[in-house]
Amino acid sequence: MAFLRDEPGGPKVRELLQAAAQDEIQLHLSLINYGEVLYLVERRWGEIELRKVIARLDELPIRVMPIDRPMTFTAAHVKAHHHLSYADAFAVALAQQFDATVVTGDPEFKNVEELVHIEWLPQPNARHTTLSAAP
Repeated sequence: MAFLRDEPGGPKVRELLQAAAQDEIQLHLSLINYGEVLYLVERRWGEIELRKVIARLDELPIRVMPIDRPMTFTAAHVKAHHHLSYADAFAVALAQQFDATVVTGDPEFKNVEELVHIEWLPQPNARHTTLSAAP
């Protein structure tokens, strides 16, 4: 969302996208978190903008990762023991799976700093859907 809305964290996300485009890093986004972006966009800007955002996201060098049973169990375990949203628990599970860094401005992730490495984006007064970046 920081990238899409050109928020203060946007430049860092653009930097990561450029690195991914040059195969320097891999960016992962769980299908659950992709859905989170979609509902936020549709709620805020409507269906026409949603279609544009889907087309834009699908062109980016981000691997949208399916959700399987083991990841669901990991996310459920994270959610059971930490105060964060269920969607955010999937971001943590994905980062753990790839030994990746969570890139976010969402303060809920302070609750899981002992589970995954976090790179903090500047945060205006909005939630950020989270990427996992792995070398």
